Amino acid sequence: MHGPASSGWLLVALCAATGAYCLLRMRSRVEEQRRAAGGEALMGFGMAVMAVPATAFAPPAWAWPAQAAVFGAAGLHALWAARAGTRHLHHLIGAGAMVYMAAAMAVSPGSAHRHGGSGIPALTGALLLYFVAYVLVTGVRLVPATAAVPGAGPVLGWGDRPELARACRLSMAIAMVAMLLTM
Repeated sequence: MHGPASSGWLLVALCAATGAYCLLRMRSRVEEQRRAAGGEALMGFGMAVMAVPATAFAPPAWAWPAQAAVFGAAGLHALWAARAGTRHLHHLIGAGAMVYMAAAMAVSPGSAHRHGGSGIPALTGALLLYFVAYVLVTGVRLVPATAAVPGAGPVLGWGDRPELARACRLSMAIAMVAMLLTM
C-alpha cells in the first residue's frame, strides 16, 4: 500500500498477529468457528502481505493478480456460504475489497491510483463507509452490557470466545479502513 513505512509495518504486524490468532482459533471444537477462523486467517495474512511498504519490498508483477485470484476464490466461497445465512456477507465484502485493492495495485504499483479527476473513487468510498460502520458497530458490541460473574455458565476454550473473534474481526476492519485510506 502507499503511505508512510512506519504505518505500513504497524499494519503488517497487526494483520499478521490477527492471522496467527485466527489460525489458533481453528482448533475450536465448534465447526462453524473453525471455518470462519480459516477465512479470517487468510484475510489477515493477505492483508499483511498487501500492507508491506513498497519501499521495503517490490513484489513481482504476478503477485497482485495472484492475490486477486486467491481472494476472488475466497469471495466465491463466501458467496456460496452466504446462502445459508447473512453472517457470511461480511467475508464476501472483505474478499471483494481485497480483490479491488489487489487489482488497483496491479494497475498502479508505484503511485496512488486515481480514476480520473480528483477525490476518492466511488467504490473506495463505499468500502470505506462500510468498514467504518462495521468498526463502529463491532466496537459497540465489544462493550460488555453486564459484568461477567466468575464461575457462571459454561467454561469456553480461548478459541471459542465470541468476544475474541469479534476483536479479531474488528482489528482487521480497522486495518482495512487504514489500507483503503492509503489508496
